[in-house]
Amino acid sequence: MAAEIKHLVPRYAENIEDGVLAASRLINDGIPTDTSYEQGNVEKEIEKMFLAARAKYFGEMEKSSKDDSGSEEIFIERSSNLAPPSLKRKRHVEFLTAGLRELGVSYQCLDASRTWICYWILHSLDLLDALPLSSELETQIANFLNRCQHPDGGFGGGPGQEPHLASTYAAVNALCILGTKHSFDVIDRPKLLSFFFRMKQPDGSFTLHQNGETDVRGIYLVASAAVLSNIISSCSKLFYLSPEWVASCQTYEGGFAGRPGLEAHGGYTFCGLAALCLLGKLHLCDTKLLLRWIANRQMKFEGGFQGRTEKLVDGCYSFWQGGAIALLQSALQQQGDLGFPADTWLFHSGALQEYVLTCCQHMRGGLRDKPKKSRDFYHTCYCLSGLSIAQHNGSKLALHILGGDDNEVRPTHPTFNICGNSVYRALQYFKSLSIPDDP
Repeated sequence: MAAEIKHLVPRYAENIEDGVLAASRLINDGIPTDTSYEQGNVEKEIEKMFLAARAKYFGEMEKSSKDDSGSEEIFIERSSNLAPPSLKRKRHVEFLTAGLRELGVSYQCLDASRTWICYWILHSLDLLDALPLSSELETQIANFLNRCQHPDGGFGGGPGQEPHLASTYAAVNALCILGTKHSFDVIDRPKLLSFFFRMKQPDGSFTLHQNGETDVRGIYLVASAAVLSNIISSCSKLFYLSPEWVASCQTYEGGFAGRPGLEAHGGYTFCGLAALCLLGKLHLCDTKLLLRWIANRQMKFEGGFQGRTEKLVDGCYSFWQGGAIALLQSALQQQGDLGFPADTWLFHSGALQEYVLTCCQHMRGGLRDKPKKSRDFYHTCYCLSGLSIAQHNGSKLALHILGGDDNEVRPTHPTFNICGNSVYRALQYFKSLSIPDDP
């Protein structure tokens, strides 16, 4: 049975100056700082977007009339047909598909992130229900990713580059989104496992590349790719001490830092939490403190999430923070630790959708960090992923859609951040293969 769809009303349908939004603005207590100055500027830009969207929502038009004395009076006339924010689906698809064929010179700085570009574009298209591609193009993408695979295992960011855990994660996700036997068979699973073991450190952490840095991302990147490709057995030593190392990254605030003793951050928090969920060790962290920290990262006025305390809103955290809340809510409900009904949301899903649809969409397609920022594939991917989380992952009883049905995107799996059918296809295929032995 299809889930019920509840259509949400944007917050700016109220009076911005007198309502809840007005009470949500920054209060600097009369002591301005660089941080409060930047926050105030962001709020001003977003207020402009909200006011323009409000005028469109109500169909407001300035009109004039003359009274008996002949003086002109300006008044606002409202249409009876409400126009909520809309997802510019066609423009986004055009922006994304163009990136699969050719990239401009400005992308030279991302030469070591080409597997990521494939993943960002493919996942965005999947969320927009714009897949599959032609079989010819799918084969070309799979063959390109194969060229990025290192002879000793793992994937580099581009052909001929050294393998890196981040580019390996992106390549595995992209190949799973393609979901063909050809794409699955690109992954050399025994060598992938060997690469992961070479990156493993005695304390349980992983270096991101040979002689590289260690941080909490590494454990998530390895766990995600290893689970999807089915390369670890129950007796594998790959993750020995890894959950304990992740737990040591949780800070006094509740979020996770990149390494023990550093500041909590949204991206690292998602990676730490998702890693513990994948490894079945969520009990090692303080979930209530974590929930409090994540929930407080949603900005009251903007509706989107910030990555750290006292930082600015950024569209990419729609997923990094929103996805973490979805993971945490699901885990806590399964454990029976929270006494809330199944239709309860732990963040304001309507406000997040409002921010993404009103402030993050570029007029020529693609999505961005915030108003006045440039569009890119990274923010397109994670803004759309956050939009998916806000629509699908807060309630088991209903979809919460801001605007019309056309605004709905496909549900993403909050652990892997690829769509559920891609996860299912990959797990089914790789479970039919034998698990390689630990090196």
